[in-house]
Amino acid sequence: MERIDAVLRNARPRLGPGEAELLLAHALQRPRTWLFAHADDPIPEDAAGRFAALVERREAGEPVAYLTGRRGFWRFDLRVTQATLIPRPETERLVELALERIPSDADITLADLGTGSGAIALALASERPRARMVATDASAEALAVAESNAAEIGLRNVEFRLGDWLAPLKGERFALIASNPPYIARDDAHLGQGDLRHEPLSALASGIDGLDAIRIIARDALAHLHPGGWLLLEHGWEQGEAVRGILDAAGWLEVATHGDLEDRDRVTLGRAPE
Repeated sequence: MERIDAVLRNARPRLGPGEAELLLAHALQRPRTWLFAHADDPIPEDAAGRFAALVERREAGEPVAYLTGRRGFWRFDLRVTQATLIPRPETERLVELALERIPSDADITLADLGTGSGAIALALASERPRARMVATDASAEALAVAESNAAEIGLRNVEFRLGDWLAPLKGERFALIASNPPYIARDDAHLGQGDLRHEPLSALASGIDGLDAIRIIARDALAHLHPGGWLLLEHGWEQGEAVRGILDAAGWLEVATHGDLEDRDRVTLGRAPE
């Protein structure tokens, strides 16, 4: 029976250290930190078999997040499935910018469009417990994942609704609307590469230039915001100018683009007229 350190030593050149450790911890159903305190322990045969299968699937291109069923975002370890986009660190910038515009002591209502795993909605709801969050998604499977994450975290100020973008918000207005919509062009070669091959296409691509969903949201969100309310949209690093143009044309005020940690255009926001 092989020891844990030997199994990791063999897998690291194939996957990289971090991925090998995450998958072995998952196979053993232990925290990743446990591996280092038990490096000399023998690995049970059933866990060794699970790990070998996970390594093969990862080498074939399946994302680690789908293999383990989890991905860290904000302060949470979220459940993810192939029905949801895998949360990215870049999206935390959208959360930060939204929090700057949400008073901590206000009883207000917020919305997250295309919530997927619930990452944005749950981060905002946890940081602003007096706010009420409404999260929408066109996928019932994705909403089920988001609801399970909210229940696991213990958040009670989030409501989930099925439907396209703003359709489930008919007749309602909000203080802030956030969204990480699909923004990749439908014929972009990257969709056939890496982890993107396994993620839901509807959460990645939107029209010939990738901006169809953003156009819809920019057009319709004004009717769902209180005067002076904010819209925040995540987008690709080369799309800042185009998204600003879309918001300007739709009548948004104070339109601006903010960079991510690498100072690449990532989030464009606008304010509804007073």
